[in-house]
Amino acid sequence: MSTDLHGRVALITGAAQGMGAAHARRLTAAGATVAVNDIRDSRALTGLAEEIGGLSVAADVSDPAECRRIVSDLVQATGRLDILVANHAYMTMAPLLEHDDADWWKVVDTNLGGTFSLVQAVLPHMRAVGAGRVVVITSEWGVTGWPEATAYAAAKSGLISLVKTLGRELAPEHIIVNAVAPGVTDTAQLHVDAQAAGVDLSTVHERYASSIPLGRIGSPDEVSAAVELLSDFTLEAVVGQVISCNGGSTRSRA
Repeated sequence: MSTDLHGRVALITGAAQGMGAAHARRLTAAGATVAVNDIRDSRALTGLAEEIGGLSVAADVSDPAECRRIVSDLVQATGRLDILVANHAYMTMAPLLEHDDADWWKVVDTNLGGTFSLVQAVLPHMRAVGAGRVVVITSEWGVTGWPEATAYAAAKSGLISLVKTLGRELAPEHIIVNAVAPGVTDTAQLHVDAQAAGVDLSTVHERYASSIPLGRIGSPDEVSAAVELLSDFTLEAVVGQVISCNGGSTRSRA
């Protein structure tokens, strides 16, 4: 792709590692100034900001006041905000009747509520420059659901509805809202899955790949390619859409 984001400023949440870090590197390579966020300061977060020549803005985005603070700080430092990539996530799993109530709502408040608060915070600044791009990272589970992931799947499904609604609401202002729904992707989460299953990482890869028509799991770089596409200010006709990066698993499911 030849996306030109020079002069644009982007905020990417949940960016200390994995897909968020890939998005940060990708948008930086396209010319954007990128601010990376995670729930707390860490060497991974500040190191990434140094690597890409950007900024780090630690905050818990489930707190609306923290969302407003980091957006205000970013605009004060750079003068503008053009792109939001809502990549943050929090997930725990349990059978429905065993899921702690407070934790269930924390999952929803982080994934869905955090994105709601971030969009509220960035919108005035996108309006100030007359355009904007919002890319929300949802999940294949938001499309299909998943056993023992009621809070996460419900929140990610809610994000899809949020994207479709905001797509309609904000497109007249040239603020374009879309989503990316990754399937199984090669991130640190797979190490957790391997440990939980008592197998090595390659076995987890093989097990997940066996149900994917493409025959393999995805990579963070493939997801970030979709993020770059949806961040392109020359692309306006794609509005309120969900790009599924999953190797065909949901499309092919009976």
